[in-house]
Order: sequence, then C-alpha cells, then structure tokens
Amino acid sequence: MATTLGLLHLEFRIAGASSLKDKRRSVKSFKDRLAARRNVSVAEVEAQDDHRRAVVAVAMVGSDRRYVEGALQQIVNEAVAYRDMVLVEHELEWL
Repeated sequence: MATTLGLLHLEFRIAGASSLKDKRRSVKSFKDRLAARRNVSVAEVEAQDDHRRAVVAVAMVGSDRRYVEGALQQIVNEAVAYRDMVLVEHELEWL
C-alpha cells in the first residue's frame, strides 16, 4: 500500500496587524477554519515573533497522490481568498 504525505508551506503577509496579538488572531482563525473543514494538520512554523509575517505548514496523508494534491491546491486557493492575510508564497513537498 502506497502512502503519500503532502506538506504545504504557506507564507503570509499580515498588513493589518499592529501587534502579535492581532497576528495570532488572524493565524488562529485561518488554522481553525482549515482544521474544521478538512482532515489536515496545521501549525505555524516560522516567524512567530514577527507581527507582519506568518508561515503556516499544512500536512495531509493519503493513499492517492492526486487526491492529496487536489486537496492541498484547494487549501492554496482558500489561502489566496482569505481576507485577513495576503499569501506571498507557497511550496508543496512530497515526503
């Protein structure tokens, strides 16, 4: 049985955040929204002390690479449309 692990890194710019509290509110909202809608693991992995930037990692495991890739692409689309943060860059890795 083949197991596929997709790891998606999303880098955001948070223009409206004037403090770490503002940033954490935006990041938590995004993470909670993803976790509620999809079967993924989500964590903020870089720039925790920078209130203007956030890097979020999203991991998904499945047996069909095309399914995992499609689901992670939908997450990228959601990140682009998310109103509180601007997606600057994203990268998909296969493990």
